[in-house]
Amino acid sequence: MRIAYYAPLKAPDHPTPSGDRRMAGLLMEALAAAGHDVRIASRLRSFSQDPGDGTYLELRSAALAEAGRLSDAWSRPADGWSPECWFSYHPYYKAPDWMGPEVSARLGLPYVTAEASYAGKRDAGPWRTWQADVARAVRGAAANFCFTAQDREGLQRLAPLAGPLVDLVPFLDPPPLPEPARRASTAAPRIAVAAMMRPGDKLASYLALSQTLQTLLDVPWRLAVMGDGLARAEVLAAFSAIPPDRIDWLGEVPPEGVAEVLGACDVYVWPGIGEAYGLAYLEAQAMGLPVAAQDAGGVSSVVVQGETGWLTPAGDLAAYAGAVRSLLVDGHLRAQMGMAASRFVREHRSVAAAAATIEATLRAVVPSSGGAAQ
Repeated sequence: MRIAYYAPLKAPDHPTPSGDRRMAGLLMEALAAAGHDVRIASRLRSFSQDPGDGTYLELRSAALAEAGRLSDAWSRPADGWSPECWFSYHPYYKAPDWMGPEVSARLGLPYVTAEASYAGKRDAGPWRTWQADVARAVRGAAANFCFTAQDREGLQRLAPLAGPLVDLVPFLDPPPLPEPARRASTAAPRIAVAAMMRPGDKLASYLALSQTLQTLLDVPWRLAVMGDGLARAEVLAAFSAIPPDRIDWLGEVPPEGVAEVLGACDVYVWPGIGEAYGLAYLEAQAMGLPVAAQDAGGVSSVVVQGETGWLTPAGDLAAYAGAVRSLLVDGHLRAQMGMAASRFVREHRSVAAAAATIEATLRAVVPSSGGAAQ
């Protein structure tokens, strides 16, 4: 099947790393693994922090102009390639997909989304027009893949929907497991964190992590921080109360280096304030690290409470510190949860598993080829 793929927030090859970019790429991998010919339709970003009418009109006009260009080109394809389906990743109120519904209407294509999100509170206020465009696209989609229960609940409020809501749990392509670490049994457990340093929820999580670790200075540990960004100064200031010899500031680490760092660590600790789900949790678990996180957003969709890690009530730092402490002081618990975490990701959250779910749905909603690659 020929699939036009679009990520209005951030294309898979965007220069700035993030979980959104990573998942955009993983979805393309899953589509390709299912045997489809998937191509990026456009790299035009619709993302905006400004809900003003001028910004809205400018971005929407650019997207519709691009939609017209694509429709014309695919109506008379010079290279013989035209899509049988439009697949949009993560349209939401700050990054609507204006392009896909327009192209789909012009060419008669099934329109499919993954991780579309809808929150009723945006129906009023400055983002209401942007939100309405997302709602319209979701209602008309041939299928909407939901990554978390929270996403599903939001989209259900838009009923009636033209197509089904299909659960597609977050996934990744895990690297090979590393050789077992050869460190002295008395060595301090190594804690890993991989997160961009930017204002908002990421900074809030860094601040919560700093507060947590300051209560755990009576037990041995060493922290490896992978990340950088505009809020670096605030993050460094927040951790200044912790002895500097306990922290390794690694800066921004390329994707291939993240697995190497994780493989040399023992526990992944990240509060996860405002996380949609957090691919980093899956990356850490794939490498055999148990997780300590707060049970907020969609984090419970990527961490199995009591099996692959601990999920504590959102905002309860005392409970969170207790969960982290248990993983630091109990080597047997760390090993047991770490093995369960690796199995969980490799057996249930792989690209192959995601490809099977996506393929079954596309076979049902795209009539032209029945799912076969062309």
